[in-house]
Parts: sequence; structure tokens; C-alpha cells
Amino acid sequence: MVDGVHASHAAVKETHVSTVFFVGDRVYKLKKPVTLDFLDLSTREARARMCHREVELNRRLAPDVYLGVADVLGTDGLPCDHLVVMRRMPDDRRLSTLVQQKDNENASACVRKVARVVAAFHARAETSPTIAAAGAVENVRANWESNFATMAPFVGSVLDPEIAANVTALARRYLEGRTRLFAERIAHEKVRDGHGDLLADDIFCLDDGPRILDCLEFDDQLRYGDVLADVAFLAMDLERVGAPDLAVSLLASYREFSGETYSSTLAHHYIAYRAHVRAKVACLRAAQGDAASTGVAQHLVALAHEHLRRGRVVLTLVGGLPGTGKSTLAADLADHLGWTVLRSDEIRKDLAGIGHTARRGDAFGEGLYDDRATTAAYEALLDRARALLELGEPVILDASWSTGRWRDAARAVAVATASDLVEVRCDAPAEVTRDRLSARGASGTDASDATVAIAQRMA
Repeated sequence: MVDGVHASHAAVKETHVSTVFFVGDRVYKLKKPVTLDFLDLSTREARARMCHREVELNRRLAPDVYLGVADVLGTDGLPCDHLVVMRRMPDDRRLSTLVQQKDNENASACVRKVARVVAAFHARAETSPTIAAAGAVENVRANWESNFATMAPFVGSVLDPEIAANVTALARRYLEGRTRLFAERIAHEKVRDGHGDLLADDIFCLDDGPRILDCLEFDDQLRYGDVLADVAFLAMDLERVGAPDLAVSLLASYREFSGETYSSTLAHHYIAYRAHVRAKVACLRAAQGDAASTGVAQHLVALAHEHLRRGRVVLTLVGGLPGTGKSTLAADLADHLGWTVLRSDEIRKDLAGIGHTARRGDAFGEGLYDDRATTAAYEALLDRARALLELGEPVILDASWSTGRWRDAARAVAVATASDLVEVRCDAPAEVTRDRLSARGASGTDASDATVAIAQRMA
């Protein structure tokens, strides 16, 4: 027995590009002579190059597993093909096995260790202008479009047409308004030469630390990308094998170890993209005769759809007269959804250079509340909202929105940033708003200066 593996046990497995032989304490991977739209292994020389490239790249995260490349000799004694030679890992220590066996303690510990290893790997991973370009919005869009094109023949036969159409529309809409987000990720050097194919099946949780195998070696451009897209692949796969809580834990641990900051919508977008990539692979396997891959593809496209839906960028207007509860509602929504809330009352005082709870006693339509100050407050409110929406941050805007001009301006911001718009008007009986305003005025702890008299004038 070697590392928990019975040396007498042999097996053969296939992927869409390789046949893998398990013999004793070794694994031998033979590349298939396939030609796909993203890969050409039709010649022995091409397969040899790919074998050496696989060993080179995977030694970055598993140097003691990838042992080298062996020649396959023909009857004439000359090489006719090549094999990647690997140390065999114990099946019972696969991360996917731990998850499926409900070994929560070991799976959770492994996920945290993987997050640490991947964060350190990303910190030292290569970057360059060529690599960084892969993270530009036009290249991210091109990757999606390539997926759509490859999977188009399977829509209707393997994939539900309505779900496939929704995935296409949601992915394109997110990218349409997020050029600034992707540019900032590049500027902060978040685009690196990553792993490209992090899967729970290829991670082994050994006593001396995880071994992460089988990176994407056949196309550098597909391995180049945002580090969040890299770790999102594993988050997606943990969901696929039935462990969404571990996916959340992985992203939280990665954020901790990497010091990462990013919008939750970007994480959803990249999880969706990774699910779509794996759905593409499943479709190709289905075309090769693997009947089980049809259900896998359908499940993964549904997963992509769910994350794209959850990752929509939303501009929410919460308005109404003073005392109707709009600020309470806006704050509660922000707490529940994790979104940013901006208050016109606070921005108005920021512009005036006074504290949020300071009182100047200006009458309705005068001083802080004259047309000029109101225009400045709403313009600043919408400018800040636009900047956040462009970065993928959903925003809640708390203001009275009593003038159609500003509601129209907010709608224009939503259109310009390809954001969904939700408009909420709060109302309450006069006696309720009167009591609330009296209590709020007595406390002196709120940014709003509205009194009962001002509320009556606004009404």
C-alpha cells in the first residue's frame, strides 16, 4: 500500500481530452488525438508538447506529484506517443470524496488550507501586460461568447432554450456596464497566470497539506484571468457536489488570506462563468457518447443561471415623505442584502461641510434646502451611485424623490450602467409620521432636519 492506495488496484478513466491509467502507485495520462475548437492534439508532437507543459505548470502547486513524461514505444522501438507520469493520490482523500461522505470536519479544514495555498500561489503567480489583458472586459466577454458558440448546437437537445437564453442575456448585461470594474481589477494586478481548472476531484487533502492537480495547460489564454475567477471555479464545484456552505467558506477564507476586496456580484459572475465552462465540457462529453453528461450539463447551466440572477447589479430608489419609514427600510435592506446605502440627507450635509446631526434651522426651501443645494445633493448622490454601479456594487438611494426630474435622472443612471432599477415609495398615515418626526427631532441623532411643519409643506 502506498499513501493509502492498494498497489494491485488498476483502473482507467476518460476525460474529453485524455485517457488516464491508474496502475499501482502511479498514474499515466495519455492525450487523445482530438481536434476541438479550442485544442489541437492531432499530432504526436503536439501531444508531446502538451505533456511537458502539463508537468511544468502543475509542479507549481504539486511538485512532488508530477514526476515527468514517459515515451510510449512502438514495435520498432521508436516513440509513438507520450504519457504524463504522476504519483498516485489516495482516493479517500479527495476533497470531493470528503464532501460526499459528509466528512464536514476534514472537508472544512481542507477548504481553509486550500484557500491559503491558492492565495499564496496567486500572490506569486506571473503577471504581465499580456496576462493582464485577459482580464479586460472585452476579453472576458469574448470567453463568454466562445462558450455560447460552442454550446449553441446543444440548445434544445441537451440544454433548455429558455435557460440558455437567460444566461446569455444576463452575462452580457453584467459586462455591458462594468468596464470600469474590470479595468480596476487589472490596475490592482488581480489578473494573473492562475490554475484555470480548480475542481474538488483534483484536490487531495493530505496530512502535510493539500495537493492541487490538473491545471489547465492547453491554452495559456484560458488560464490567464482574474484571481477571483480562479478561486470561483472551486467555489462553483463545491456547489456542484452539494456543499454550498463550503463554497461560501472558501471565498471568505480566500478573502482573508489574500486581503482581497471585490463586489459580491463579481464573485457571482465568475462562479456563473466557471459553471458555464464546465457545462460546455459536459456537452462535449455528451456528444462523445457519455449519456450521464447530459444531466451534468443541465445542472451546471442552471447553476450558472442562478448565480447570474443573484449577481445582477441593482439600483434601488427608496423614497417618500419624511417620517414614512424610508430610511429605516433602506437601512434594513442594506443590512439584509449587503448592499451600499446612500442618504441624500447625509450627502447634503457633507457638501455643506457640517456634521450629519448638526442643525441649522433652515426653513423649507431655504439654505440647505433651497433649489441650488438640493440640485447639488441629488447630483452628488447620483454621481456616487454611478461610480459604485460601474464597480458592480448594488446601491440603495434614500431620498424623498419627490421631483420627477431626479427620478428620471436616476433612471438614466440605471440605463447607462446596465443596472436593474427598483423604485419603492413609502407611505404612512399622518398621525404615524407626526409621532415619528417628533420623536426623531427630540433625539437629535438623525441626519434629517425634517419637522412636522416641513413634512406638511412637502406634502
